[in-house]
Amino acid sequence: MSEVEGTLAANIWDRVIGADEHALSPDEARALLRWRFPESDLQRVDGLSAKAREGKLSAVEQHELDEYLAIESALISLKSKARLALKST
Repeated sequence: MSEVEGTLAANIWDRVIGADEHALSPDEARALLRWRFPESDLQRVDGLSAKAREGKLSAVEQHELDEYLAIESALISLKSKARLALKST
């Protein structure tokens, strides 16, 4: 997946997340804020990022890193919506 496709996926997620005009319940918002990557995934992303900085990523690894980044972007959007929902309660 290219950076453009990753950005496209994140933008689509942003529209999906924003399309639901009802506010999240406080319980839903708090549940979303607990979502995190497991430590093993964080370590994998760190390793892939280090290889990318060295210019040593394979195409398969680049695709994997792009997927992680797209998911991270969607997670950031979800958490932002959750924080706004809690702020308005």
